[in-house]
Amino acid sequence: MKWFFSLILLVITADQLTKKLAIIFLKNKEQSISIIPDLFSLTYAENKGIAFGLELAPPIVLLLLTALITTIVLIYVFRSKNRSALFLVPFALITGGGIGNMIDRITIGRVVDFLYFDLYNGSVFGYYLSLWPIFNIADSAISIGACLLLLFHKKLFPDERESIASHVR
Repeated sequence: MKWFFSLILLVITADQLTKKLAIIFLKNKEQSISIIPDLFSLTYAENKGIAFGLELAPPIVLLLLTALITTIVLIYVFRSKNRSALFLVPFALITGGGIGNMIDRITIGRVVDFLYFDLYNGSVFGYYLSLWPIFNIADSAISIGACLLLLFHKKLFPDERESIASHVR
């Protein structure tokens, strides 16, 4: 479990450090810093909402919801007997990312985003469209953790009916 908490701390530290750097170097710039021309840039943005900038609830509700989800995830992990890396890594990434974004909500009232992949940026049927939102390290950790849970769902959460059926001869 020690490395579980180390991974959580690593995600939080990387997230907060990169956000501080984004504030210092990007916040007052009028232009993005292009890393890979026409594909990837560092672009400062602040987000009051949740994923993809959706504002579904007031900031205090989002803060409380994030705290609740993070607490439930930690309780679930502690109560589980599963200590495999395949089980713990996704939950550590999700927890670290949730705490990283929670720190922003508590300290500045919104989340700092700065990573931008320009997959498509233009008009469709006369409406402006950007296919990928600006995001941060915490968002990445949450997304990767969730994808790992989906990819390895059958290994992590085997169907009890299948295990009972396999033991019956």
